[in-house]
Amino acid sequence: VKEVKEEQNKQIIENITRFLNGGYEHVKTELTEKMLKASEELDFERAKEYRDQIAHIEATMEKQKVTFNDFVNRDVFGYSYDKGWMCVQVFFIRQGKLIEREVSMFPFYKEPEEDFLTFIGQFYAKNIKPKEVMVPATIDAELAEKLVEVEVQHPKRGKKKELVELACKNAKIALGEKFYLIERDEERTVGAVERLGEELGIAAPYRIEAFDNSNIQGTDPVSAMIVFVDGKPEKKEYRKYKIKTVQGPDDYSSMREVVRRRYSRALKEGLPLPDLIVVDGGKGHLAAVQDVLENELGLLVPIAGLVKDDKHRTSNLMIGEPPQIIPLERNSQEFYLLQRIQDEVHRFAITFHRQVRSKSAFQSVLDDIPGVGEKRKKALLKYFGSVKKLKEATVEDIRNSGVPQNIAEKIYETLQK
Repeated sequence: VKEVKEEQNKQIIENITRFLNGGYEHVKTELTEKMLKASEELDFERAKEYRDQIAHIEATMEKQKVTFNDFVNRDVFGYSYDKGWMCVQVFFIRQGKLIEREVSMFPFYKEPEEDFLTFIGQFYAKNIKPKEVMVPATIDAELAEKLVEVEVQHPKRGKKKELVELACKNAKIALGEKFYLIERDEERTVGAVERLGEELGIAAPYRIEAFDNSNIQGTDPVSAMIVFVDGKPEKKEYRKYKIKTVQGPDDYSSMREVVRRRYSRALKEGLPLPDLIVVDGGKGHLAAVQDVLENELGLLVPIAGLVKDDKHRTSNLMIGEPPQIIPLERNSQEFYLLQRIQDEVHRFAITFHRQVRSKSAFQSVLDDIPGVGEKRKKALLKYFGSVKKLKEATVEDIRNSGVPQNIAEKIYETLQK
């Protein structure tokens, strides 16, 4: 406990009381004087404390500039609209003080005033109604009153009018920020796609399909395809492929099989064809895909290869016949788009390969045991919870899961080996 003299304590209480009664300018002045004095005395740590206190006071008082002496609970609405979007700002004034703000943004389809009234009706279906609502002069106050069933005003002057104007101004700023973010997003997506088309000398590839193979020493080979539309992943169109016709680690043959399966089906079912096919690999992969598309399926679709460096990072883009490296600026949005595509298709292929491997690893242990079929394998895994627990089980434990004695013994012997 830090002992404080009674006189000093009275002074602190007076300062707090004065501050809470609105005398914060006086308190701020005193603190500023103390800060300058501490600074002159080279007590910079204390000076910093005073400076931070002043900053906190200013931040607190900024919120409290809006005060009404009538202590009425009221909501203040302002709105702005542009390019088919509307933003509504609400200021909540409780006990005469502005305590909170809320912003809502949504597309609108009718007249702005009509959609604003619809919004305000829905707003009070889930929010507590104040005693008074203030809206801009463009809104029909009588109609709004019928909707919200409280008094609705069009302030003509003074602090109330300024608040409505401020809410409208805030709504306009928020809307402007949204459009800026949309434009920046388009720079990363659609803009990057269009510039990529220019760099490759083809029409803008608004639909890009990318392929990658995954296997470990030739086991459980799989392939994956992802789709990017307007520079963004279209996850519902992603596809996984188990390699059926290729034995061992043969990347080119695996790529040929998957591309053949994908685009044979696309032609048969009338699915949309890509503007650009991207393969994770170099000249050999490009040649394999091109051969299938042109000579087997009669399709002419631009194909590009993404080559990684020795650190497994996107390095070069290849296209053409013979393939030529297309130099892209490493800090350009089109290069970042290709990185996202390559990372995403690799992630998708690896995830699928892990699923297939884990499934086949469990199957390979039990597949050769007579009397253990698909249903029994699932029942065993469900009963024990994991292969590890099954390996630790005794013959009696396995038999208790519903397996006959002779098969339980066989399972036990196989797992112990």
